[in-house]
Amino acid sequence: MKSRPALRFICRMLILEKVMGVLARRKDTWLYAGLFCWISIGFTIGRDDYWAAYFQSLLALTLWSPVLAVTWVREGSGEGRFARRNRRVWLGCFLGYLPLLLGGSAALLNPEQLIWPVVFTGGLCIAVLECILVVEGQYMGRLREVKWIRRLSLEKAVLISIIGLALVLGAMAVSSLDNPLYHSGKQLLIGFEIHLLKIAAHLPTFISYSLQLLVMYLAGYFFFYVNSRWLVPVILKERGILYYILCSAALIGVFYPLWGQLLASLPFSKVLGGVFSANPFVTENAFGAMLILVISLPVLLAIQWAKQNSLITALQHEKSVAELDLLKQQLNPHFFFNTLNNLYALSLQRSEQTPESILQLSELMRYVIYKAREPFVRVEDEVKYLKDYIQLQKIRLRRSLDLQFEQEIADGTILIAPLLLIVFVENAFKHGVENAESDAFLSISLKADQRAVRFVCENSYEPVPDAQTGIGLTNLRKRLALLYPGKHRLTTAAKNGVFTASLEIDLL
Repeated sequence: MKSRPALRFICRMLILEKVMGVLARRKDTWLYAGLFCWISIGFTIGRDDYWAAYFQSLLALTLWSPVLAVTWVREGSGEGRFARRNRRVWLGCFLGYLPLLLGGSAALLNPEQLIWPVVFTGGLCIAVLECILVVEGQYMGRLREVKWIRRLSLEKAVLISIIGLALVLGAMAVSSLDNPLYHSGKQLLIGFEIHLLKIAAHLPTFISYSLQLLVMYLAGYFFFYVNSRWLVPVILKERGILYYILCSAALIGVFYPLWGQLLASLPFSKVLGGVFSANPFVTENAFGAMLILVISLPVLLAIQWAKQNSLITALQHEKSVAELDLLKQQLNPHFFFNTLNNLYALSLQRSEQTPESILQLSELMRYVIYKAREPFVRVEDEVKYLKDYIQLQKIRLRRSLDLQFEQEIADGTILIAPLLLIVFVENAFKHGVENAESDAFLSISLKADQRAVRFVCENSYEPVPDAQTGIGLTNLRKRLALLYPGKHRLTTAAKNGVFTASLEIDLL
């Protein structure tokens, strides 16, 4: 009986994990669902029957359910909104259904009815949100690659923001001068007005107001900057939360009276009606400084976490690249060792095919040394490499070989990692064909399209007692795990004198 609560808890956690996984894959659908809820909330404001109005609004927004359906299916496909499969559906929904229903709801607008204002508002909000998502998906990635944006730190962004805010408020303050709605004899209220001609006529006043406003905001920026550069990355990281609280209190105690005195002495403070107390030691000033530290702390912690996560990701990538380079360095000597053994056997036989074999080897070496250094090669180049290697092996073999090489390649320019397939063919010759007591066979099948590459290699197989496993397959498994994690399937089997190796790689 005691196990039932634990079992129910586990089931709930599994369900929650499943739901969170679905939401993580369908972020845009989640955004639209949240948008519908906010629109419904907006139409409940000022109403006594708020729950009834809320659910009526949600019911009216079901007219936009095709947007949810299209977004859900598109995100489930794992492709972009403008991919070939999704482009027509997107155009039909957002350039067909959306304008049509939006225009119809605009024609039927009636303040006494709830449904059509909700539908019209929902259509406008959907259009705005989709435009934001399209711009974010198409252009924000490119924008992040701009050098000056990549160099823009949080401190610089905040500083630029407060400079802009000071200029805007300075313009609004000058525009509010001599306006009875905002300006009395003793106090100036900053109204939401900007008059360019008035600003030009009072340009010195505009500059003075903007500079004084900038000083006001720099007081808060000072505490934010110290928190960002010293308290969080040094004190909190190295000494812990208690030392951080004590150092923050010391910072506020030392500097808040000085900043309070400076702000109280600004002429613009008196114009606004004395927003800062003449006594710089009032607790409101200390509370303001403390509030800036408290509000900025989660943001700074999130940025620190993101930096550390990016560093870990970069280190993992560098480690993967280093491992791949090491595996290639192990693979190339392994290949040359086998091939030089082949040439040595030919030279002992004084075969007339030795010059041709050397030329064939030079082609193979050129591919390994130059092409294999690239992260990906065309599948047709990899096939040519396989054929050259097989031809070199056939020249030196003393017995007949039943060879079949079937290939179905939809596009020869499909890219795959180099030197993956050769491992199977090398093993087929070394452990199968060369050890066969009777006629040997080798059957190779390669199918490649835009979605996947499928390679199957079957060869005659004679089990050798106490045979050691070569490094070829071991390195291949490691390379596949690094290059195609979770997107490959490698199987090997030996049965009835036939060794079968199969590799399938998902390219999408």
